[in-house]
Amino acid sequence: MFKALKGLAGAFAALAFSLSLPLSASAETITITDTEGRSVEVPHGAQRVLLGFYFEDFYAIVGENAFDRVVAISREPWEGWRNSQFQAYSAVSPRIAELIDVGYEEAGGFSVEKAVAAKPDIAIIAAWQYRGLGEEGVAKLEAAGIPVVVTDYNAQTLEKHLASTRLIGQVMASEARAEKLAGEYEAAVLDVIQRVKSAGGTPQPVYVELGNKGPETYGNSYGNTMWGGVIKMAGGENIAEGKIANWGPLNPEYVLARKPKAVLLAGSDWAGREKAVLMGFGVEADTTRARMAPYAERPGWSSLPAIKNGELHAVYHGGARTLYDYSFLQYIAKVLHPEAFADVDPVANQERFYETYLPIEANGSFMVKLD
Repeated sequence: MFKALKGLAGAFAALAFSLSLPLSASAETITITDTEGRSVEVPHGAQRVLLGFYFEDFYAIVGENAFDRVVAISREPWEGWRNSQFQAYSAVSPRIAELIDVGYEEAGGFSVEKAVAAKPDIAIIAAWQYRGLGEEGVAKLEAAGIPVVVTDYNAQTLEKHLASTRLIGQVMASEARAEKLAGEYEAAVLDVIQRVKSAGGTPQPVYVELGNKGPETYGNSYGNTMWGGVIKMAGGENIAEGKIANWGPLNPEYVLARKPKAVLLAGSDWAGREKAVLMGFGVEADTTRARMAPYAERPGWSSLPAIKNGELHAVYHGGARTLYDYSFLQYIAKVLHPEAFADVDPVANQERFYETYLPIEANGSFMVKLD
């Protein structure tokens, strides 16, 4: 009887030990190929995630309680860059505000030590973070038993968007939801491409500027990246292409000489910038218009076709590089080809995405025309 009791005690001890281990310790592992072409062995259904970027996309793909499985984030790229968005998500999932902050490359550096201390079983980071960490930083994480998976919505290509979505789905065991999102995204983008092709015509010159500095100073425009790529896909001629590799300000005289038919100001909820184009959650469209109006009064701008014809628009900068950025693609394409997109409602499509996949509503200023 003593031997039986001893054996039973041993069994309970073994059970207790197994329950104390992280769920992913005994989870099935799979091998995936990330957007950098790296072959990585990862837990299938990770339970402790370090999430560097793409916070809304992660939530959309993983579903309800997605951030219950996140133990650390790069906080500044969310709270600092998209504050109203961060606050909206923190309100429905308070633990977000308490997550360990591992930092990021441009603000004090990414802390490998904090990342390891958070004990994630996987790190999902953006391609720009991967390049910032470098081989040494990635090697340190992997040496600590933390596989690194690279995703890339910043590339602004259909291929990378679909691959990133499916990658997160695989890692988080949310394949069905990821495939649904990928299918919807692909269908929306291909529809825009087909409509633009059918509309024909010569691409119209378009100027985009980051509206974070106010009208007195010309902010960054974009070459083949960010809004530059979106303009091209929407059937416009991005006047910054060939002048700027990634991003940077254009010469004001050059902008005037190119006579853009449409001007896009990328707005956000920058704190402490009283002249910046204010957009985002909880921002009224009239507030955005009040910040846009002084841009139309810049020296020489009254002669621009875009200003003469009332084609000065603002788009939410936080909407680029997301799974719902097709709604902004639709918006820009509709500006350039109104007849071809007469039956498309980009604002309603963004609202539908939030209602279907995210825990908050798209209440705020995201796509605005200066009346």
